[in-house]
Amino acid sequence: MAGLGEHITAMVRSHAAGDDAAFYSVALQVAAREARSGHHVLAGDIRKAIDASRQTMPSANVTRLDQPRGDLADLVETTHPEVSLRDLVAPAELIGHIKQVIAEQRQRHTLLEHGFAPAHRLLLEGPPGTGKTMTASVLASELGLAMYTVRLDGLLSKYMGETAGKLRLVFDAVAQRRGVYLFDEFDALGANRTGNDVGEARRILNSFLVFLEQASPESIVVAATNHRSILDRALFRRFDAVLTYDLPDPRQAVSVIRSRLGSLATGLSLARLSGATLGLSHADLVKAAEAAAKSALMRGAASVTRDDLTAALTLRRQASIG
Repeated sequence: MAGLGEHITAMVRSHAAGDDAAFYSVALQVAAREARSGHHVLAGDIRKAIDASRQTMPSANVTRLDQPRGDLADLVETTHPEVSLRDLVAPAELIGHIKQVIAEQRQRHTLLEHGFAPAHRLLLEGPPGTGKTMTASVLASELGLAMYTVRLDGLLSKYMGETAGKLRLVFDAVAQRRGVYLFDEFDALGANRTGNDVGEARRILNSFLVFLEQASPESIVVAATNHRSILDRALFRRFDAVLTYDLPDPRQAVSVIRSRLGSLATGLSLARLSGATLGLSHADLVKAAEAAAKSALMRGAASVTRDDLTAALTLRRQASIG
């Protein structure tokens, strides 16, 4: 965990650079540190001072930190998702877990004042196209944050021998720049390995775990993988929550299709489609619905027919199998 001296240094640097958001983020970390040490009155005073300063500070002085600069810009892709939790089709239990993460983040100041960290380190695992990336987008959108996507496979191949140092840059940003940080294709880093690369891979993984352990609760770190079975089992206990994603059941499949078609689904019966949707992911169903919609629109129809949808689903299954 960063020492008080490091926090003060970071605050001075952010103040000198005019990065008000970074200054307040570090100040909140100091408050959280004091709360964990039992200094609740001091922690409360720091937070009150921050809130008062934010209310009186002209909005023109706020520096937007959404777009990374320098080396960090080469490591992450920045997006500003606009997707709500209502758009995510998933089992009720999974939706409940996501709601809990959002609620804890919204109440993070209260939790931190009493020495408790909100859930901020998540591992999402499941087949491709089942909603893992969308979940990170939902978290960012619901909390009004930017999403920073780290492509681990590219980072490992492009910066071989420098990966640990590059990871440190990303986790420095986690502490200084509040956001949702998605480490996509996490299995590129966390897989059990054999052969000549095992030593280097282990060093990189150990570095990641150290950085993850120290990650600021002001941001959310999301690791997504399609291959839970090949991950090092020691990884799972390092996360605050492990969320599992599966292919949609028939009811969820219908919900995904109807949501994507919108008004074009008027009068369309989606009953008894389970055979046509079996084995398709959420992403596959969206693509099939889009293909059916385009077919209908190009022939001048006001809505999609069952034949449009069945044909599109069949083609999508063939494509996914191939």
